Amino acid sequence: MECCRRATPGTPLLFLAFLLLSSRTARSEEDRDGLWDAWGPWSECSRTCGGGASYSLRRCLSSKSCEGRNIRYRTCSNVDCPPEAGDFRAQQCSAHNDVKHHGQFYEWLPVSNDPDNPCSLKCQAKGTTLVVELAPKVLDGTRCYTESLDMCISGLCQIVGCDHQLGSTIKEDNCGVCNGDGSTCRLVRGQYKSQLSATKLDDTVVAIPYGSRHIRLVLKGPDHLYLETKTLQGAKGENTLSSTGTFLVDNSSVDFQKFPDKEILRMTGPLTADFIVKIHNSGPADSTVQFIFYQPIIHRWRETDFFPCSATCGGGYQLTSAECYDLRSNRVVADQYCHYYPENIKPKPKLQECNLDPCPASDGYKQIMPYDLYHPLPRWEATPWTACSSSCGGGIQSRAVSCVEEDIQGHVTSVEEWKCMYTPKMPIVQPCNIFDCPKWLAQEWSPCTVTCGQGLRYRVVLCIDHRGMHTGGCSPKTKPHIKEECVIPTPCYKPKEKLPVEAKLPWYKQAQELEEGAAVSEEPSFIPEAWSACTVTCGVGTQVRMVRCQVLLPFSQSVADLPVDECEGPKPASQRACYAGPCHGEVPELTPEETDGLFGGLQDFDELYDWEYEGFTKCSESCGGGVQEAVVSCLNKQTREPADENLCVTNRRPPRLLKSCSLDPCPARWEIGKWSPCSLTCGVGLQTRDVFCSHLLSREMNETVILADELCHQPKPSTVQACNRFNCPPAWYPAQWQPVMFHKLRRRHPDSECHLPAGAKNRVSAIVNSSLCPPLPFSSSIRPCMLATCARPGRPSSKHSPHIAAARKIYIQTRRQRKLHFAVGGFAYLLPKTAVVLRCPTRRFRKPLITWEKDGQHLVSSAHVTVAPFGYLKIHRLKPSDAGVYTCSAGPAREQFVLKLIGGNRKLVARPLSPRSEEEALAGRKAGPKEALQTHKHQNGIFPNGSKAEKRGPASDAGSRYDDLVSRLLEQGGWPGERLASWEVQDSTERNASSEEDQNAEQAPRPPPFTMVAEQRRLDDILRNLSQQPEELRDVSRKHLVAQLARDIFRSHLEHRDALLEPSERRLPPVAVPARKHVSGFSSSLRTSAPAGEAVGGPRRPPRKPTILRKISAAQQLSASEVVTHLGQTVALASGTLSVLLHCEAIGNPRPTISWARNGEEVQFGDRILLQPDDSLQILAPVEADVGFYTCNATNALGYDSVSIAVTLAGKPLVKTSRATVINTEEPAITVDVGSTIKTVQGVNVTINCQVAGVPEAEVTWFRNKSKLGSPHHVHEGSLLLTDVSPSDQGLYSCRAANLHGELTENTQLLLLDPPQVPTQLEDIRALLSAIGPNLPSVLTSPLGAQLVLDPGNSALLGCPIKGHPTPNITWFHGGQPVATVPGLTHHVLAAGQILQVANLSGGSQGEFSCLAQNEAGILIQKASLVIQDYWWSVDRLATCSASCGNRGIQQPRLRCLLNSTEVNPTHCAGKVRPAVQPIACNRRDCPSRWMVTSWSACTRSCGGGVQTRRVTCQKLKASGVSTPVSNDLCTQLAKRPVDTQACNQQLCVEWAFSSWGQCNGPCIGPHLAVQHRQVFCQTRDGITLPSEQCSALPRPVSTQNCWSEACSVHWRVSLWSLCTATCGNYGFQARRVECVHAHTNKAVPEHLCSWGPRPANWQRCNITPCENSMFRPQGAFCQVPAGHQVQRAMPGADPKPRALDRVSLGL
Repeated sequence: MECCRRATPGTPLLFLAFLLLSSRTARSEEDRDGLWDAWGPWSECSRTCGGGASYSLRRCLSSKSCEGRNIRYRTCSNVDCPPEAGDFRAQQCSAHNDVKHHGQFYEWLPVSNDPDNPCSLKCQAKGTTLVVELAPKVLDGTRCYTESLDMCISGLCQIVGCDHQLGSTIKEDNCGVCNGDGSTCRLVRGQYKSQLSATKLDDTVVAIPYGSRHIRLVLKGPDHLYLETKTLQGAKGENTLSSTGTFLVDNSSVDFQKFPDKEILRMTGPLTADFIVKIHNSGPADSTVQFIFYQPIIHRWRETDFFPCSATCGGGYQLTSAECYDLRSNRVVADQYCHYYPENIKPKPKLQECNLDPCPASDGYKQIMPYDLYHPLPRWEATPWTACSSSCGGGIQSRAVSCVEEDIQGHVTSVEEWKCMYTPKMPIVQPCNIFDCPKWLAQEWSPCTVTCGQGLRYRVVLCIDHRGMHTGGCSPKTKPHIKEECVIPTPCYKPKEKLPVEAKLPWYKQAQELEEGAAVSEEPSFIPEAWSACTVTCGVGTQVRMVRCQVLLPFSQSVADLPVDECEGPKPASQRACYAGPCHGEVPELTPEETDGLFGGLQDFDELYDWEYEGFTKCSESCGGGVQEAVVSCLNKQTREPADENLCVTNRRPPRLLKSCSLDPCPARWEIGKWSPCSLTCGVGLQTRDVFCSHLLSREMNETVILADELCHQPKPSTVQACNRFNCPPAWYPAQWQPVMFHKLRRRHPDSECHLPAGAKNRVSAIVNSSLCPPLPFSSSIRPCMLATCARPGRPSSKHSPHIAAARKIYIQTRRQRKLHFAVGGFAYLLPKTAVVLRCPTRRFRKPLITWEKDGQHLVSSAHVTVAPFGYLKIHRLKPSDAGVYTCSAGPAREQFVLKLIGGNRKLVARPLSPRSEEEALAGRKAGPKEALQTHKHQNGIFPNGSKAEKRGPASDAGSRYDDLVSRLLEQGGWPGERLASWEVQDSTERNASSEEDQNAEQAPRPPPFTMVAEQRRLDDILRNLSQQPEELRDVSRKHLVAQLARDIFRSHLEHRDALLEPSERRLPPVAVPARKHVSGFSSSLRTSAPAGEAVGGPRRPPRKPTILRKISAAQQLSASEVVTHLGQTVALASGTLSVLLHCEAIGNPRPTISWARNGEEVQFGDRILLQPDDSLQILAPVEADVGFYTCNATNALGYDSVSIAVTLAGKPLVKTSRATVINTEEPAITVDVGSTIKTVQGVNVTINCQVAGVPEAEVTWFRNKSKLGSPHHVHEGSLLLTDVSPSDQGLYSCRAANLHGELTENTQLLLLDPPQVPTQLEDIRALLSAIGPNLPSVLTSPLGAQLVLDPGNSALLGCPIKGHPTPNITWFHGGQPVATVPGLTHHVLAAGQILQVANLSGGSQGEFSCLAQNEAGILIQKASLVIQDYWWSVDRLATCSASCGNRGIQQPRLRCLLNSTEVNPTHCAGKVRPAVQPIACNRRDCPSRWMVTSWSACTRSCGGGVQTRRVTCQKLKASGVSTPVSNDLCTQLAKRPVDTQACNQQLCVEWAFSSWGQCNGPCIGPHLAVQHRQVFCQTRDGITLPSEQCSALPRPVSTQNCWSEACSVHWRVSLWSLCTATCGNYGFQARRVECVHAHTNKAVPEHLCSWGPRPANWQRCNITPCENSMFRPQGAFCQVPAGHQVQRAMPGADPKPRALDRVSLGL
């Protein structure tokens, strides 16, 4: 154990991972990523019945932690325990009966349903109140609560659904069905009120059938409840409930509570018997019992097998049917038992072909050819509809529907209805005449019957139907009156009568006839009269009415009767059915269709119950748009109380009514993902989950966008939680492998350590007794090693040995980089805080088995160093302690990598010996070179390039041999990364000499980060050459060779970098200079223009960027005509100036190149403008065109500098301008010269320089939009500073320079840009999409992407919501290509590119569409994907074999129609090519002996109970298809012998019976014809009367027929027309007498006897011509005397109406 304990910390974990990784050779990619081993086998179930638990384990193969759990559970033994097994928790308590508790034995009983800790074993000592926790947790599988399936596992209560699955939330419905919908039972609720008397002390409250659940009864009153039971076997019992408690009655638990004035009875169920709850009278007061329970639907429809085939060969058909099945008795019952439950839906029959084999020529014939053209399938046939039962207000009409079949001769015969049930049966009742009934309409009043005094006036009252036409049928009781008194204010000469003057006969007749039979149109039409009374006083009878053909005469506005053939269209029915209520209190038994049709159509049937809307349901969504559905209830129209829905007519139920709700958009909310597997299987691990803020855009399209977390206002849910918070079990931790003496084996230390890992309670790992760990197998301590074949003498080793592809290079880092990648085999000199990734590229070796060492010590993963399982090593942020020699091992192959650090002043940092020295080393980078740590220098000077054995020598020698050369390379200076140290500090003299213009000049672009690379063999050659030089020449040679090496390294780097740089990264400074290659100066020795001697041994200057020297001295006037000046001054040209010389001196290394520009444009040299050898600019004979700002540009590879000088004319003001357009979208501040155009984003600081020149000095004034800027704006030395620009700062800025010689103004336009972005409000583009394609699916693109799922061939609209300034240009792409270039894509770009319409979508059209919005401020890309859902056929696995034996077993491949791997209706694949599938033979073997039966013979009786027989034999079917009879004993051993005789046709023998015909005294229906009736009823052959439905299968005899009646020998008789009442005008009419008379006696009889024929008209209009005007001119007034007095004729010109009345009275 001592040797084990002295092992290096972390070593056992490393080798444990090595062991586990090597022991698993085949794992899935998922397991390798998770570093888990495969799951182990399931353990034995904790219980044998009643539901137990089983577990499975797995191991973590990582040296660190694994995510997820190492144990999983499942339920098992989910079968009920036998009654004698007892309670599982009680068994655990009783196991402690033989253990003393405090020195005493107890009999323990379980304590269940503990709310605090349901999974602890708490027991109570029998007969005492002592409750003790005998165990902290019960056995796995123990129920948490008695009434729940939840079970305890490992001391925790786990949820278990009714499907017996852990974690399942599925529950039983009220019917006891797991995950059911409650359709197998019905709720029964009611109330009983006792009506007991002294003679009747007991009464039945309710009968609760077998299988009922959730029973609850509450009795209020003095009486008492008791129970009677009856089991399915017929055993009866009685139980008196006398006290409170829980009882077991016929294996059903009954909970009874008794109170002084109340009793409560509860039974959870299911009941195992029929319970009859009874009440016993115990007091004078009445009692009430309220009860509720769920009653099982014990009668269910069951689909039958297929009926026999309709044909023996040649193709027939066969159908299924449905039979009503009793679940309790397991037998078939009559259909009415299933009709009793409205929840039962009878399954529709199925039809299939059969006996498709062709008929042989010599055997039989084809009985039925269902698919033949001349022999169709049985079909439904219907008779014509009967006349409507009501002329208005809704009636019914019916017809007979029967199933018929056409035989081979074409004869149609009626067959059983089941043969037609493959198609829905046609309806037999339908509503009709659902329009409103006629109603009374009164016309205007007529003139008063007198011209003076008191008289009468009349009006016509018409019966108007729903079309506005005049007809009959209105109720006389509601008719408005047709006459009333009237008073004329003119006095009469005669005394006034006390009574009003009655109308003469024509007026009364006119009003009466118009009311009764006025026509409604000028076209002949049928006008029906009112219906007669019903012919019966109860039951169903008939009503009759008269229907006439009438026409309205337009001239006289009168109605005339016409012959029937004059009216077009169908004649309204003159007879209909009527219902007068039930006879003798019996409720008629009608089918639901007959009830709905008859009662829904009877005009006078006043329905008590009707459907009504009652509010709306709760909104389906709380935001984002939901729906509410109107609640439809059946109400009592009188009491407005809810009623059973069966009382309302089903076909009158109002339609489904929906409305939108919760239309407000949803706020941003947190979307939470699932917890990841636990990182540790024990000892406290972690679980993580995704939590992101999302916003629902469209609920219909299910569009969601991801938002920033700040937009969700609720607290963000936790993303991490602890898990598996329990201690890990003890386990073996192996030591390092050690070599042993015997061949090809390695062995561990003698004693491996048994560790108790760190966990939730113990914080550190501890070594425990080895007896706590499982036995250690022999293979865990011994393993084979070095299995490669030994090399033969003189030959290399086998080609199958491992190999490491090393890279022999030296790397020198010159600029900071985040991460560098290297391959082993080289040397690296790197800067601190750089991340390094070392790869060990191997061949013929498994990467997970690679190991790493540092300075001879094994490496394991830590927070700073990561050892990855795939052959690489990562060091996070280098520090001095990381320097050293790193070795990777792949079996026998080993390669090294030497890592050194570069400190301050480019000195190598020595690796510290302690953490304190490491901090000193880092501090040394900031100190001077003397204070820095000492540089590595190898002690032996120069090492020659040795062999592999030499390279694998001591690390101190091999790792330091290049340190001297690298140190001298770093001392060279001028590296393209040297800004890291000296370049970041600018010389103070240069800063003092630089002008403000230089400070604002654009800096040269920084070279990209890089690392210098050299080959090891090159440095080995240098070391070898130096070792051969004499000692006195070695220093000179070393300098020369190092300089040459630096030059070659730098040249190689430049070539590599130029190949990688983008053109945009090779920009020149913005001056007009000739194009030259932009190279960084390495040192003076590397300049191609430098002398050769200087490159080798001359003085060295550090590289520096150009600086132009400013001299603050006045311009020298050498003579009156020549001016010499330095930069930074102003030159004023005079009339005598002949020459101007502008000096420009610049320093820098490499030497800068000088160029000149005027006003931003390159100076064109010529005869007058010269460039002197010292780079000065001379202007000869200056003119006004030479005025301007001259700029000297100095440029080298490290940067540039520029200074300007102003040349003015006679001292006039001069402004330095730029005509460039500056666009800025990224920089926080920009500086431009006046005259430029600025386009920038908001929030930027803008400086506009206005550099002026003039003698005297010009004064600068700034304006914005021609208004002078005030003091708040920052103006410094002529420059205008605008901070944090906003839209209010846009405009035209003007700089005006003025002095005594004049003024000059220059302008700069400032424009603000708004980059493309997604608008916050999307209503506009949504409205645009709706307007372009109201019915087309659409989707909005978003930066994160959206998705739209479509069918093939559809069109779609894609919207690109965007805003910005200027308005962005939008370009659409599909799959990365512009949509215009995508072949086969039909598209249209609409709304200025904002909408893309894609038509005729196909598989090639799907994919990602993106819109690129771009303006001067930036770009924005938004995406959306179109997914085309397509249908296809899929051939799945074979179906179950159709036979288990014999020669007919086949397996049919299952063909499914799929949509995105989801099965859909096969009709969707109708247009797809159906794969050809062939059945496969299966189970072709001999069958065991079995009973064979023939078909049942015909029943001996058609009704009343008969017998049918069949033959039963024992046969054995061979694989060849031959069936041979065998002994009955062989079949008796396998199955019970089927019966060969059964009863049949048990139904009663019924027939229609009828009485004799009654007298011929019904209504007349024609000349000499009347109607007579007889009673038709259903009865048995014994004369017992039955309901008519029992005989419905038999043709019913007629109950009505025509008969000869002398009383009907009648006809209409008419008289002659009377004289017309007027000679002209609109009021003339004439009348005649119309009466019904007997043909033999010519005496008048009641008119209804002649109603079978049209009644002739009895009045008509006449003399309807206009009267001349002279006849109506008033010339005098005469008073009309009342009737009965002398008639005074009016003079010509008087009112003609009284004269018309005289004529009427005289004529009649």
